[in-house]
Amino acid sequence: MSSITPQNILKFLKSKGFYISRQSGSHMILHHNLDNTKRVTLPIHNKDLKPGTLLSILKQAGIDKKEVFK
Repeated sequence: MSSITPQNILKFLKSKGFYISRQSGSHMILHHNLDNTKRVTLPIHNKDLKPGTLLSILKQAGIDKKEVFK
C-alpha cells in the first residue's frame, strides 16, 4: 500500500460525493451528499496517513481500497 496525504484523500472523497460538514481542530468531518448517514473523520496533518488510518477512513466512506490505488 502506497502512502497518501490527507489533502489527496480529501480530493478523492470530494470526487466521490463527500463534502466538508465541519472541522474540529485538526480533524475534518465529511458527509456524503446523497447518504447523510455516511460520516468520515479525516485528520489533517502535514504527514502521510498511516495505513491503518487510511483503511479506517475508506471503511467509514464505504470505499474499496482498490478504487484509491488504481
